[in-house]
Amino acid sequence: MTQKLLTLATVLGALAVVALVPRAHADDPVPPAAQSGWVSLFDGETLANWTPIGDANWRLENGGVVADSGNGFLVSKEAYGDFQLRAEFWVDSETNSGIFIRCTDPDKVTGQTAYEVNIWDTRPDPSYGTGAIVNVAKVDPMPKAGGQWNVYEITAKGSQFTVVLNGQTTVNAAEDSKLPRGHIALQHGLGVNNSDKGVVKFRKVQIKY
Repeated sequence: MTQKLLTLATVLGALAVVALVPRAHADDPVPPAAQSGWVSLFDGETLANWTPIGDANWRLENGGVVADSGNGFLVSKEAYGDFQLRAEFWVDSETNSGIFIRCTDPDKVTGQTAYEVNIWDTRPDPSYGTGAIVNVAKVDPMPKAGGQWNVYEITAKGSQFTVVLNGQTTVNAAEDSKLPRGHIALQHGLGVNNSDKGVVKFRKVQIKY
């Protein structure tokens, strides 16, 4: 075979290999974990970034963390000031839960030492129910989260807070400056009259700060 034919055969072979390799398209979705700046706090496989307090029966199940009994929290080991937080959650309609942010005392999480972004469809006072920040920003009308997977997007920047639930803004730039920095806590709480019922599940908890 001549040198020219050898060169042509080599080029054609290389083109054939390239044609078999799948190509990425501009409209292919980018996984959230791959987006710049986002850090996974919970990936469904380990609770290494969290410390449990209280007596809620947290356990890993099917890529999420689940509790259906007791009163307690999973508290992040790190503290944060300004951040964006994304978390997926599933609750029964009667479940009392929430995502507490800027918790100043990681050993004792309360509404006085943290901001509670509430998850509670059947809260007796619905103005601070699902979608609200308790005692900071009311929600009207209150959205319902029970019986489905939901996405919370929470932004804390200085004294301003914004909450988005399933693409709907429920708190828009609320102002409060008493707690500038603290931990994040995921809650399973007691219901009306301290009733112990209702499931909460969290998955894909990510933060950018």
